[in-house]
Amino acid sequence: MIRKVKSSLFAKVFFITAAMLLCVSLLVYGLLAWLMPQTYSNRLNAALDERARTFISELEQVAFSDSGSLFDQFRQNPEIYNVELYDGDGLQMPLPTKKADDGWNGMIALYEGGDSYESSPVLSADYYFSFSDSNVRYMLIVYGTAEQVAELRQAFRRILPPLLFAIIAVSFAASWLYSHLITKPVLEISRISEEMSELHLEWQLDGSRTDELGTLEKSLNLLSHNLSAALSDLQDANKKLEDDIEREKKLEQARTDFFSAVSHELKTPITVIKGQLEGMLLGIGAYKDHGKYLARSLEVANTLEAMVQEILTISRLDAAGADFKKDNFDCVQVIRRYLSETEDLMAEKDLQICLDLPASIFINGNRMLMEKVFSNLIGNAVKYSPSGAAIRISGHMESGQLEFSVENTGTHIPDESIPKLFDAFYRVEQSRSRKTGGSGLGLYVTQRILRQHGSECMVCNTASGVRFSFKI
Repeated sequence: MIRKVKSSLFAKVFFITAAMLLCVSLLVYGLLAWLMPQTYSNRLNAALDERARTFISELEQVAFSDSGSLFDQFRQNPEIYNVELYDGDGLQMPLPTKKADDGWNGMIALYEGGDSYESSPVLSADYYFSFSDSNVRYMLIVYGTAEQVAELRQAFRRILPPLLFAIIAVSFAASWLYSHLITKPVLEISRISEEMSELHLEWQLDGSRTDELGTLEKSLNLLSHNLSAALSDLQDANKKLEDDIEREKKLEQARTDFFSAVSHELKTPITVIKGQLEGMLLGIGAYKDHGKYLARSLEVANTLEAMVQEILTISRLDAAGADFKKDNFDCVQVIRRYLSETEDLMAEKDLQICLDLPASIFINGNRMLMEKVFSNLIGNAVKYSPSGAAIRISGHMESGQLEFSVENTGTHIPDESIPKLFDAFYRVEQSRSRKTGGSGLGLYVTQRILRQHGSECMVCNTASGVRFSFKI
């Protein structure tokens, strides 16, 4: 129980407040019970003294034998309990009254009524005087009643139990109300601070108070809002950082795989050229025909050169990122110029070129890189189309985008090979691809360039052939 009270702010404030209210209430009660009877007794003493002095002044003006009526009149006063008279030798004398002659004695009345005396406080005062007919100094002792003082003290004792019960009840009720009023916002703020320590910020304090606690609530609401925004930004930044790290890992792995493939792909043509040159230098067998093998070496060197050019293009793409220069150029002009440059190869294979292009289409991009995209896609269609096949080249603007496609007829790509077409050094048919001089990087470079421009190359088999397309 004690441990629970120590750990509860509400219980501490409640018990401390209740104890303070009880102590203050009992202290006030004690002061009233002591001061009020005392004050009333002092007032009675003053009234008794004033009345007694008036009586003494009257006695000093008459003779002893004539003072009986004064004594009777004085004793009839309800505030006077008893009167005693002493002579000059200190001996008590009977009062010069009829009651005194009948044997009434104040001493007997005073002490025979012991219970009455104990229950009714008596105020006393003594006075010295002389009658007008004598020089003897008499002493008069006057006893005044103080029943009101006793009743007042008795009243305080009678009201103590119900008053104590009322004090306890009011103290506990006031303490509970005060503790609730004081500790509720503090406990709420304490609960909120625990939630904040666990980064739970989906809460809102009332903030309607106008005191310092209300200011604290408003500050905590603002702090929660700012922390929530900062945490959200931090989580977004962290998620973006994780994505960037993951993407960088993939890029790094892709670079590693790419350069591993480059090493492998470069090794083959270099080995071929080296072997042919050594064979010709040593004059071994068929290598004596230098013209034949020099021509073959030149073909391999051309393939090697094309591969190096593609690798340089990829390197420039990695270095430039998304910051490469963009121009607004006519892509139709680029396509027609490339077709003009490869006209001999098309004529040699008796290819039919079907163009579906407007007079001009302007796009925004890097001119040199986009020229490579068009040349790679059209060049692949020319290289891998059988003799007499048709190549359909289409391009038109739709909703501000160029929709471009190249379809070569007479051939198809196996469905399982389509997802791998844009991998570096992937060839559908290794023997045929090497025979046509392909480096295995054309489509890989094309896809990289288009992605740098926010696009992507798509490929699919059609009823009559294979179609490559993209939108930019």
